[in-house]
Amino acid sequence: MNRTEFYDDPDAPEPNSLVVAASAVVTDEERRVLLQRRRDNELWALPGGGMERDESLPGAAVREVREETGFDVEITGLVGTYTDPRHIIAYGDGEVRRQFNVCFTARITGGSLKVSEESSEVRFVSPEEIEGLPMHHTQRLRVRHFLEGRSTPYLG
Repeated sequence: MNRTEFYDDPDAPEPNSLVVAASAVVTDEERRVLLQRRRDNELWALPGGGMERDESLPGAAVREVREETGFDVEITGLVGTYTDPRHIIAYGDGEVRRQFNVCFTARITGGSLKVSEESSEVRFVSPEEIEGLPMHHTQRLRVRHFLEGRSTPYLG
């Protein structure tokens, strides 16, 4: 299913759903960030996705990282909350979502790197390389906030 992201676009479709979602910044020992290249829009992104009705938001982040990258992780902190109403995501099935995302930090506790059906590539990326990757600005913002080493979470 294809996915189109809009940001501050007056021609964006009107949302018909609100989704609570979680994402995670996972790094390796070299401080490279774990990213996936999404199949639905070919953009690089942090692992993440919608919260299920029977799980916590940190639990959603842990599940999404496992499903999308093959790694088991534990949550270690909070990058921030991302709730900008100007960000709209439209899917090929007719869903047009406004997404509320909480981005966590996490460390690997097990598993091994794998590509999921949602991604065409998964790998650790150096901070210097991230700037050159095709990535939606809302994803880049989360990574930038993490790399800045903020003392308090971003609230936006």
